[in-house]
Amino acid sequence: MTTQSSFDEVSVVPVARSVPIVAGDAPAMREWAEELVARARAEGVELTGDEGLLTAMIRQVLQTGLEVVLTDHLGYEPHDPAGRGSGNSRNGTSRKTVTTDVGEVELAVPRDRNGTFEPQTVPKHQRRLDGLTGNVISLYAKGMTTGDIQAHLLEIYGTEISRETISKITDAIVEDMAAWQRRPLERLYPVLLIDAIVIKVRDSQVANRPVYVVIGVNMDGERDVLGLWLGPSGGEGAKQWMTMLTELRNRGVADALIVCCDGLKGLPDAIRATWPEATVQTCVVHLVRNSLRYASKKHWGQITRELREIYTAATVAAAEVRFGEFAETWRATYPAMISSWENNWAEFVPFLEFPIELRKIVYTTNAIESLNARFRRAVRHRGHFPNEQAALKVLYLVANQKRPNRTNLIGKTNGWKHILNALTVHYGDRIATNH
Repeated sequence: MTTQSSFDEVSVVPVARSVPIVAGDAPAMREWAEELVARARAEGVELTGDEGLLTAMIRQVLQTGLEVVLTDHLGYEPHDPAGRGSGNSRNGTSRKTVTTDVGEVELAVPRDRNGTFEPQTVPKHQRRLDGLTGNVISLYAKGMTTGDIQAHLLEIYGTEISRETISKITDAIVEDMAAWQRRPLERLYPVLLIDAIVIKVRDSQVANRPVYVVIGVNMDGERDVLGLWLGPSGGEGAKQWMTMLTELRNRGVADALIVCCDGLKGLPDAIRATWPEATVQTCVVHLVRNSLRYASKKHWGQITRELREIYTAATVAAAEVRFGEFAETWRATYPAMISSWENNWAEFVPFLEFPIELRKIVYTTNAIESLNARFRRAVRHRGHFPNEQAALKVLYLVANQKRPNRTNLIGKTNGWKHILNALTVHYGDRIATNH
């Protein structure tokens, strides 16, 4: 049988201390913990549970934190005459139960008469103060379903949590996601990278839905995912692209110097309608990949070598000469392959006018390809999403995930100073106007 004994809510910490407690001081923390455990054993007090030592400690720390923050907010201590006539005062408490790693904790959350107090120790509406929320969101971002997460937590941690609770935890990010999608953007982006992937979403029935993705590189060379848009079933089209690009413009993007895309139907025209002076650059990697779709595998090696001579040519004129030779060699065998290059030639050649440093970031949408690969890993074993919001939650988390010791999508572009100098030579007036 356990007893509360002398471990009440005002005496969970030993009175005498030979070593001061300092955050991060492992020896001092260990000595302190040993004293507490020894005292708990001596008095027959459990460590966890409703009446446990750790539960009482957490309750006291949280309660004290709430009181201290309210005092800071009001500017005077409880019962201090200095508070008279201050314009605000304490106004009782409200009961709140929060879930922690060691169990549920009852708190008395203090209030102020003006209703301006925002508790930081235990924020409003927050009912869980353990690491579980972070674990659930991390697992969700990796593509696990609510059922997968439920089984994982039970197996690994012995924690039983309902699928409904897991859904509520992940729903907590919806407001952040909406604010992220609406946030103001910079006036000028030297480079925009645009692409789309297809995922399966079930509303009335399971259907393929395109997800449009835009990555921007700003004047400081910082990459950022500017937005995600879930389009209707039926594939990509000019109307969907115009809606997305118009939203970017409404959020502040007045101009884009170079917009790199993969020649999606209707996209180049939509770009020019939104930013008339933008240079539209077709992703070379997509062009090469599309070429190989028309060719037998036995010819892939030769075709890729010859295409490389075209897209690494020193000038546009040199590329045109080399493409003429390439077309003469392969037109009879693969006419559709040659036609695909001819149809996209106007959007292929712009990057050939740029120095090597600038070519490296505009000749391919590799950054978005990397993001799409992460998207695909996150959705692969799901089969489909139950609704639009569930799909966007996962994609939003993936897009903003920073992985330690790994190349991240959001961050600085290598060699940016050289690239910026090249951009300034080509687009100096527009940079001065919009930046």
